[in-house]
Amino acid sequence: MNSATSSLSVIAALSLAACASAKLDMSTTAPSPDRRVGLRAGEMNAGEATWNLRVVSKTRPSEKFAGVTNSDLSFSGQYAIQGNYNGYQVWDIANPKKPRLKIGYLCPASQSDVSVYKNLLFVSGEGTSGRLDCGTEGVHDSVSAARLRGIRIFDISDIASPKYIANVQTCRGSHTHTVVEDPSDKENVYIYVSGSAGVRSPNELPGCSKLAPDQDPNSALFRIEVIKVPLAHPELASIVSSPRIFNDLTEAATHAEAPEDIAAAARAADSARAKGGDTAMVRGMELVAPSGFVQPLLDSIVKARNGTGPATGADSASLRGALQGIVDLLVNRPPPGSSNGIRPGPTQCHDITVYPAIGLAGGACGGYGLLLDIHDVAHPKRIGAVADSNFSYWHSATFNNDGTKLLFSDEWGGGGQPKCRATDKPEWGADAIFTLVHDTMTFQSYYKMLAPQTPFENCVAHNGSLIPIPGRDIMVQAWYQGGISVFDWTDAAHPKEIAYFDRGPMDSTKMVGAGSWSAYWYNGYIVSSEIARGLDILELQPSGFLSQNEIDAAKLVHFDYMNVQDQPKLVWPASPVVARAYVDQLARTNGLTPDQLAATRAALTRSERLSGQPRRDALAQLASQLSSDARASADQTKVQALAAAVQNLADAQR
Repeated sequence: MNSATSSLSVIAALSLAACASAKLDMSTTAPSPDRRVGLRAGEMNAGEATWNLRVVSKTRPSEKFAGVTNSDLSFSGQYAIQGNYNGYQVWDIANPKKPRLKIGYLCPASQSDVSVYKNLLFVSGEGTSGRLDCGTEGVHDSVSAARLRGIRIFDISDIASPKYIANVQTCRGSHTHTVVEDPSDKENVYIYVSGSAGVRSPNELPGCSKLAPDQDPNSALFRIEVIKVPLAHPELASIVSSPRIFNDLTEAATHAEAPEDIAAAARAADSARAKGGDTAMVRGMELVAPSGFVQPLLDSIVKARNGTGPATGADSASLRGALQGIVDLLVNRPPPGSSNGIRPGPTQCHDITVYPAIGLAGGACGGYGLLLDIHDVAHPKRIGAVADSNFSYWHSATFNNDGTKLLFSDEWGGGGQPKCRATDKPEWGADAIFTLVHDTMTFQSYYKMLAPQTPFENCVAHNGSLIPIPGRDIMVQAWYQGGISVFDWTDAAHPKEIAYFDRGPMDSTKMVGAGSWSAYWYNGYIVSSEIARGLDILELQPSGFLSQNEIDAAKLVHFDYMNVQDQPKLVWPASPVVARAYVDQLARTNGLTPDQLAATRAALTRSERLSGQPRRDALAQLASQLSSDARASADQTKVQALAAAVQNLADAQR
């Protein structure tokens, strides 16, 4: 290439870059009307809406996992590990534009939540059809020695050839789990197991009891399980404690269902009964009994009469006559632990997020949000609890980086219902944000993705993570078919959406489950597990809410592996881009005068032209000046953070 051609190429490249930059929305006003409303339905050809995000890639599920629910995500090196009700898939995302399937490990069990710790992979199993041998034929007996409900353990030293090395069975299975590192115990890693299913028969797993703790001190209710995994011999993993973190809680008030949902349930029950289906009254509402509940009961009836083959009409009639009594026994009667008409609080957590750096955990536990002390990792203790009648089902928790706030999400409708309709209250199926001082949680506000979704899109708050923007609390969160929302909750009383990605519904005529189960930041990108459509990777774009320096500073935070529920302390390396991120924030909030901002930017630029002692001196002088400027600033904390970042740069020159 000659010099003239080279010059023209550079000019053309700069022109294209300028055009691309010009297209970026640098305002702080969301598009109106909302681009997410009215999107075309479809699977891979659905309409899409993005704002301040760029879609990097969309990857379909591999053959053995297509059509089966994708669940949570974990990360190890260049790999994203995606749970699926059929097992898990490992995606090589070294090139985020073209993820490649490394392996799909077929091993059915709901939900197959996944976590990694160094060379170990842990997978949850809760459903009654999961098998110890990973077989695909399911388990059809109500009691079976072949059933897996608990934690599977894999050695992924060779991630392309995982070795299934152990499992730990639990009385209630594992809906989710959390890996916990004990800073004082380097020989073991721990797992907090949240099982939300019914208690297994002691004939299947000895020692399991569904009696209240006052009737049986070994009850499987009102507790979580703590598993210790010896790193040298993970095959010896076992339960070491069962902390009763729910003791003394009573049932919290909650809201009723939305009027349109009550009417829809009645119509569905009428239709099911007309077709010979099974229904039952559940807390005042007639509901259709799901096949996953009915079929094991039918199988047991067939077995009890020593029958073979499928259930007969007589078997179905027999079950139909007994179904309401079974439901009353399981659901409607006062639960274990009730006393004098007072029903107890939750008997299990849905999810627990631990933050070992501050010795705390947030437990999202059905009717309550719990604060746990985990300084003694094997024996967590409840030190706080909050309830909220606007919440239906406390689902997950996230701390901000300095541990002064705690966010809980509400999975109203269980993830399978449309709870983001225009008629749904914004306080229902949302996040609740609390400030945290010692053991006291104080409510500040709700946050909900506010773009109205159709009645055929399952939508509610689900899994998300912090984005490592220095000096700010910014989070990305999945909302099933509500898509992905990025929001700023630095001001806990006034959270604000700053970016989003959404698709149209899978089907415009009926409910088909899909959408983002988890959306997590990992090493510079947002990775989303799409329930039906596969794996999505997205990238933040600079905007009036978020500068390129802030995005570049976030990309400096690198993880060798990550489980979002084992929340890491975010630490930024000494870098000019971190200082510039703080400068951009101060410009946005008028924390420094225009002259001070210009002088700071110029001083940073000058320092980068220097080296050694002169650079160190220039940076130290700037840090000192900023510390002085902070005293008169309207945003003293942020100016002090900038001064500290500049001082870190100076110290790094030694």
